[in-house]
Parts: sequence; structure tokens; C-alpha cells
Amino acid sequence: MITSIGAVSIAAVRGLGAFLGFVLSSLRGFGRTRRVIPRLLRSTVEQGTRCLPVIVIVGGFTGLVLGLQGYHVLRRFGSEGLLGTLVSLSLVRELGPVLTALMLIGQAGSAIAAEIGIQRNSEQIAALQSMGIDTHGYLVAPRLISALWVYPLQTAVFVAVGLGGGWLSGSVLLGVEDGVYWNSVARAVQMADWRECGFKALVFAVLSLGICCFQGYHAHLIRGASGSRAVSAATTRAVVLSCVAVLAADYVITSLML
Repeated sequence: MITSIGAVSIAAVRGLGAFLGFVLSSLRGFGRTRRVIPRLLRSTVEQGTRCLPVIVIVGGFTGLVLGLQGYHVLRRFGSEGLLGTLVSLSLVRELGPVLTALMLIGQAGSAIAAEIGIQRNSEQIAALQSMGIDTHGYLVAPRLISALWVYPLQTAVFVAVGLGGGWLSGSVLLGVEDGVYWNSVARAVQMADWRECGFKALVFAVLSLGICCFQGYHAHLIRGASGSRAVSAATTRAVVLSCVAVLAADYVITSLML
């Protein structure tokens, strides 16, 4: 048993070191990549524009549910006027950055992992390396860099739509005064809350996109799978590990910043 635990621990440390080296190598290779702007724009579109409808829909329904549940909970204590506080702090501190990251992982991250995995499977990456192209800087770095502004912007959209959903649920449907709701929102959210939200979004961007790119790039190393099965396994691993990493990082950041 001790031998098994040691082997798993060593494998985990090696995997973490390989991942960190992969991310740092990609960022270093970004400066050596030619024609950077088109790739940045493409990465921004695939992570931002294409994922925006999902962010808006999920953010709206999250706000609606928070408004509905929060109203009935606060009503027990005669504190319906604090509904805006409940909705705003829940969205800004936790649900906004976490759910945004999970939605981007499910749509953009999985697609990126599959695309890079197919490029590895079809030997396109080997062809780029044979031409002396830094594949880390060419394939991975633009996606990581664009994620650093896409994730915070998408989180801001999620929070804004969620606040609107909370107002619709609490004020329009359940009768909380509009001024009371928005006044409690303005009083509750402080600059420290926005800083925490933005910091979480940046950390989640590096973790989730880095893991997705890492899994797709090393799809050929998956044991017991090859070809399309290796790409499928790499994509599944990317989504699962990214979601777990986001939730674990959320706990660590929250515990340090509270």
C-alpha cells in the first residue's frame, strides 16, 4: 500500500511539473512566434464570441434561481430587502467566475483539446517541429494569452446578466422594490470583491486553458488508446481535470482572501 501511495504521489508531482513546464515554455515561445495578431484574434473569437450566448443564458438563469431561492429564504426572517446583497455577493465572489470558467471549459476548452489532439494524431505538430516552428508558442500561447482577457470579460458579462436575472425574479415577479434591490447591490459589492472576482478569473483561465492544451498536445502518450480514441480520451481528461482544478483553486483562493 505504501509503495502504491508513493508511486501515485511521484506521478502526481511529475505531472504537475510537466504541466508547469508546458505553460512556461508556451509563454516563452509566444515572443518567437510570427504573425501573432491573427492567431490571437482567432483565439479570442473561439473563446469569447462563440461562448457568449452560453454565458448569457446560464448567467440569466443563475440570477433567476438566486432571486427566487434567496427571496423565500430571506422572507422567513423578514429581510427581503437584502435580496440584492445575497444575489450580488454570490455572483461576484463565487458563482460568476466559477460558472463562467466551467462553461468556457465545456465549450471552448473541449474544442481546443480536441483540435490540438487531432493535430497531434495527424502528425501536423511533428510537421511544424520539422520546419523549426515552436509548436508551444504557435499553438498554445495565443490561446493562453487571449484567455487572460476573455475570462474576466466573460465573467463580467455573467455577473451583469445574473444581477438582471435576480432583479427580474425578485422585483418583477416577487414584488421587491426596484430601488431597494439595486441599492443593496451597490452597498454590498466593494472593490475588494471585484478584485477577488478578477483574480479568480485570471487563475481559472491559466489553469483551464493550460490543462486543455496540455492534454490535447500529449494525446499520443495516453496508454491503451490511439487514433480517434486517444483524442476522445484526451478531451475527456481535459474537461474533467480542468473542472476539478477550477473548483480546487476556488477553494484555495477563497480561503486565502476571506
